[in-house]
Parts: sequence; structure tokens; C-alpha cells
Amino acid sequence: MKIAKIYQKYKIMPNLQEHMLRVAAVASIICDNFERPLDKESIISACLIHDVGNIIKFKQYLPFEKSETKKPSRWEKVRAEFIKKYGNNEYKATYKILEEVGISRRVLKLVKAISFRHAGKTFISPYYEVKICGYSDMRVAPQGVLSLTQRLDEGVKRNTTLRTSKFSQKMLQVYISIWEKIEKQIFTRCKIKPGDITEEKVKPLIENLKNFNIQTS
Repeated sequence: MKIAKIYQKYKIMPNLQEHMLRVAAVASIICDNFERPLDKESIISACLIHDVGNIIKFKQYLPFEKSETKKPSRWEKVRAEFIKKYGNNEYKATYKILEEVGISRRVLKLVKAISFRHAGKTFISPYYEVKICGYSDMRVAPQGVLSLTQRLDEGVKRNTTLRTSKFSQKMLQVYISIWEKIEKQIFTRCKIKPGDITEEKVKPLIENLKNFNIQTS
């Protein structure tokens, strides 16, 4: 199934679509410049679907459509539908949707590995598919592709849960340091440098990625 059809079927918000398409484009550039062959199909598939349940946590970004009335916007209604069907945990919702789509186990494992908090596991993983999926997500902010440093700084400022007592400044710096090490792991095996991946380089790839056929079992 083409990713565009999945986005349409599950009413994925435009900004979420753009985020996942950019993450996949970053990953695609890395794969095309890596020193050895990778399971690019699985990597791109995972990047294109890793946040399909995230409308559940995006209440702060709603409504996307301003209304003269006090009635809920279209996207508020979609969010309510998601919660009713899949629950109020965006990760579990994503996994349930991927089961419905019939995603391959290989891709599902990559999706589950994509998380800022999985930095340690990603760093020690022997699989560069895992590292590239996680790292590519760390390069894309709501406004587009940024450097790793810029993206992590933006993410910490935007995500209040990362500033709670469970995530002290010391702990945050540990996670950030690990992601910087992951970047070095990846680019010591690449023909390009991190700075070669920019919003301008990513944009031309997005339209083609909309026609990408997701890997299913």
C-alpha cells in the first residue's frame, strides 16, 4: 500500500505527514551515501509511519482550522476518534494501526526503536538500520530539517516532559551526548557529512516518497 493511501485512510494530519516524509528523506540520503548496502526499504517504511498515532498527543496544536463558532475543529474530532478507537497512548495507537496495515515485523521493530529516550539502546545496537531511523527523526523539527544540535535544543524547549524531575538537566545532557556519538557512528561510514543534509536537499525527495509502497508482511 502506498504511504499516501495510508495517510488518507487514517486521516493523518498534514504536519505529521510532512514530518514523517522529511524523516524518511533524511534517511534516504544517508542510505544512498552509506559505505555498505542497507535494508533501505525497511528504513524508509519505518520512517514514513513511525508517528501515525501522534495526533493523540497533539492537542496543543489544535485546532488547525479556525472556526467562528466554538464547535470542535475537524482535527479535534479526528483526535477524539483516535482516542476512542486506539486509547490515549500515542505509541500503542501507532502499533495498533501498524498491525491493521499488516506491517512487517522487521519494520515494526525499527518503528519501536525510534525514540529520543532509546539513545543508549540505539548507540550499542549493531544494526545501522536502527541508528539511521532514530537519528533521522532527531534531525527533523516542526519547521523542517535542522542540525542535530539545533533539533535537540528545539525539542527540549518544546517538550515540557523532558524538563521534569525525571529528566534533570544532567540526564538530558547525557542523552544529547549519546545522540552526538550516534551521529559520529553513522557519518564515519558515510560519503557525506551531517551538514550536507539540509532542508533544501530533502525537499525534492518528498513528492516521490508519497508514492512509496510500505513494506508489509
